Amino acid sequence: MQTIIENGTIVSDGKAKQADIVITDDRITDIIDHANANHPDCDRHIDAAGCLVIPGIIDTHVHMRDPGLTHKGDIETESQEAARGGVTTVFDMPNTVPQTTNIEELNKKLDKASRKSSVNYAFFIGATNDNIDQIANIDTQLTPGIKLFMGSSTGNMLVDRRETLQQVFQKSKLPIVAHCEDTNIIESNMKRFTQQLGGEPPIEYHPLIRSEEACWQSTSVAVELARQTGARLHIAHISTKRELQLIKNEYPNITAEAVVAHLWFTNEDYKRKGALIKCNPAIKTNSDREELRKAIADGRITTIATDHAPHLLSEKQGGCKKAASGMPMIRYSLSAMMQLVEKKVITIEQLVALMCHNPATLFNVAERGFIRKGYKADIAIVEKQPLEVTKENLTCRCQWSPMIGEKFDWQVRDTFLNGQHIVNNHRLNTQYKGQQITFNR
Repeated sequence: MQTIIENGTIVSDGKAKQADIVITDDRITDIIDHANANHPDCDRHIDAAGCLVIPGIIDTHVHMRDPGLTHKGDIETESQEAARGGVTTVFDMPNTVPQTTNIEELNKKLDKASRKSSVNYAFFIGATNDNIDQIANIDTQLTPGIKLFMGSSTGNMLVDRRETLQQVFQKSKLPIVAHCEDTNIIESNMKRFTQQLGGEPPIEYHPLIRSEEACWQSTSVAVELARQTGARLHIAHISTKRELQLIKNEYPNITAEAVVAHLWFTNEDYKRKGALIKCNPAIKTNSDREELRKAIADGRITTIATDHAPHLLSEKQGGCKKAASGMPMIRYSLSAMMQLVEKKVITIEQLVALMCHNPATLFNVAERGFIRKGYKADIAIVEKQPLEVTKENLTCRCQWSPMIGEKFDWQVRDTFLNGQHIVNNHRLNTQYKGQQITFNR
């Protein structure tokens, strides 16, 4: 089967150019400039006139809730949301039930994904205070990296012993993706505000409880350990201007991720969105957001992900203690970031680097993340058509989105996965399944 995507503007490798893409089976087999009239006789012709044709998004920070939390979402439903959003690869996090902290649970997830996932997939293994042998001896082809919770987390996934942290950084053969918030500071802040207010603090206090100081202290420890050991550290969902001061060119082994929520919202949005935008780390000030936006443009931040984390709407009720943290974000992540391109916060070439190229390079993903001859044909076609997110056009299991009411100028029209046209003019084909990601290690 040969397919040609014609008349579009391809964005890859730092350039935007008018060219057509020939796909044979699951791979890109030719890229033909529009000036060249010698096109092969293909089985399918896809007209991308007026559209941007980019590599499929690689979202390296997703919670698909499977196993154990599937009332919120599962591998099947959340991978379908990814496909609709132009995301062709997801890396899923280990804080499920049971947690993915050993090879047995990791293999169970991989097996289920092979049968259920509509996009390509990989799964992090989580560090704990007592699984250092699993971390040290992991097959590097099985997982993109080690997820390390250095702040409040589920169950025993909080690693708070300095000796254990030292061992994780010394012994990990893989990138360490660290959630950095200081638990003692958070607990102290919660106690103080609860006493002052005479009850549960309202949601506006969330960024004061999970404060800048809590992020700074924990991130400082992670950076210090990475500098001492030379470990590959990727700071997850960086949320403050102050933390960005820790990202230095002289330490190329230390990089940072921003997530869509921190690039889109500020603490002023708690007034209109309430607990719908409650996440950890908390969404902070406009000054923090502006510095994060500058950092995705100047290279201090390496990747953009979503931290996609669905909950039932009933679980999002309450204030700082009761309301669950996390939100579904993957469906509209590309549209939201395209809006930053419209606002000239970043260029389209920078967006593609942050969401496609850099995730592939950072985690050594094989043959994906770029539009290149010989690479897997993971492709998103984005059209400039206005989109307003409403409850009526939601397709997620949890049936809500913090993006309801938001307006975008761009939306995903088509998604190709391993050469298969899985989203065709906004319509999802669930017949095709993704592949397990392989790594160049």
